[in-house]
Amino acid sequence: MTDPLSAFAPTLAGPPRLEPTDVSYVLDDTAVGRMLFAVRDDGRVLTTAYVADPADEERWLQRISDTVSPRVLRHPASTDAVRRALEAYLAGSARSVDVTVDLALTGPFQREVLTTLRERVGYGERTTYGELAVASGHPSASRAVGTALGANPLCVTVPCHRVLPASGGLGGYAGGPRAKEWLLVLEARHRGVSE
Repeated sequence: MTDPLSAFAPTLAGPPRLEPTDVSYVLDDTAVGRMLFAVRDDGRVLTTAYVADPADEERWLQRISDTVSPRVLRHPASTDAVRRALEAYLAGSARSVDVTVDLALTGPFQREVLTTLRERVGYGERTTYGELAVASGHPSASRAVGTALGANPLCVTVPCHRVLPASGGLGGYAGGPRAKEWLLVLEARHRGVSE
């Protein structure tokens, strides 16, 4: 005779297995603020974005869901590579966040601006919104360049902190002025140091 309670006995199958997902994400506190990291299942990085509060987190997750896939899962292990790369950059031991990026969350104009920025403005260098507009092939679009940078889904990874107003000062930055200044000082300090 079988024990009727045996059907309720816990199984020793180990920890639950997570279903495969199209996009994995995690929130992480970094030296420059709280960030959301989102990575496609093939390892391409979609987002390294600042999130000040749960509403910011929800907006980014909704944007990913609407643009890339609704299959978005909080899964830290899948984001390890981008988090390590960012950590190395913030420690001054790397001159870039060395990952493969995916600009799926950007429109055509923003993609042009971010690609030009990444290709033409190196570690420790600075440019202005107007200079970046010219380099992007849109010489009269410096304000639009500022708007494109303000919505950068790949902050630090695509280094929009290197863009400053021609009139002086820091200008805007998704992570706030303290984060932007911190990043500029970091790069100035390590620019001449070989890796």
